Amino acid sequence: MDGHSGAAARQGPSRRAVLAAGLALALAGCEAPGRREALRIMVPTPPGGGFDHTARTLASVVEEIDAVSDIAVFNLAGSTGTAALARLVYERGSAGLLLQMGLGLVANTHVDSAADSVTQATPVARLIEEPEALLVPADSEYASIDDLVRAWRADPGAVRVGGGSTPAGPDHLVTMLLAEELGIDPAEVVYHSYDGGGPMQAALMRHTVEFAAAGPSEQRAAIDSGQLRVLALTAAEPDPGIDAPTLLEAGIDLEFMNWRGLLAPPGLSGEDLAWLLELVERVHASAEWGGRLTRNRWTDAYLAGDGFAAFLAEEDERTGRTLGRIGLA
Repeated sequence: MDGHSGAAARQGPSRRAVLAAGLALALAGCEAPGRREALRIMVPTPPGGGFDHTARTLASVVEEIDAVSDIAVFNLAGSTGTAALARLVYERGSAGLLLQMGLGLVANTHVDSAADSVTQATPVARLIEEPEALLVPADSEYASIDDLVRAWRADPGAVRVGGGSTPAGPDHLVTMLLAEELGIDPAEVVYHSYDGGGPMQAALMRHTVEFAAAGPSEQRAAIDSGQLRVLALTAAEPDPGIDAPTLLEAGIDLEFMNWRGLLAPPGLSGEDLAWLLELVERVHASAEWGGRLTRNRWTDAYLAGDGFAAFLAEEDERTGRTLGRIGLA
């Protein structure tokens, strides 16, 4: 899971700049603390990625079950997601704002010299998890994961890898873990980071990169249409809807699951937190959400309240240790 040492030196904007951006967006329409009629879901990445897709899916279900009268999703990209986390922490006490987040944001707080930790926010719920897919274009010379592994081991620098996440994000993380498992020096891995799944897919189709790592839900249309082929999945069990083995089935001892969840600002009242927990429970129990899980091939990983808080603290510590081991933190 080693990454190149340059990732550790990435610097985000100053705390003052982050807060200024947050205040500007706040004035644009964030609800005051305690409001129950409106809810904003903030996405810490540009449109089109996994966080964005999850947030907009969640918002559509909230609308369909008429749980909130006014719900909107907005993107606040910057500092590999930590600008949005800073905005969330600044909005202390506001029950009208949620942050769509997951493993990628947890990792980036250890890499990007972030001023805030995910554990400073209020944990609401973990929603879903999904594996990563190792993807190639339909006309790739690699017919199987074994073909890719042979070529990559023979000349790591000649096999370019793409991902729609920044260094330390899930796509990058799983690439480095795979290299580590295959005995490839992570410093030799040529990883190209793209601003979400769309640009990454375009680079893959143009053969700018030889293979890519991505969430299968993010590339579902291209996979189902045959534009992209899945060489392997990082799940423990195969996906009956995808004609590809798991890495474990291919004899590679690596299992990796990405997850996504929701944080609220710190300092919520007990009443406001109870309302948010009731809201996510209602969404999770709905047939509409169940249909989205099936459609996106997401695994239900629902864990709310104190359970999610304990998981998040453990995940934050584990991720920091892992990134430190590979020289990214």
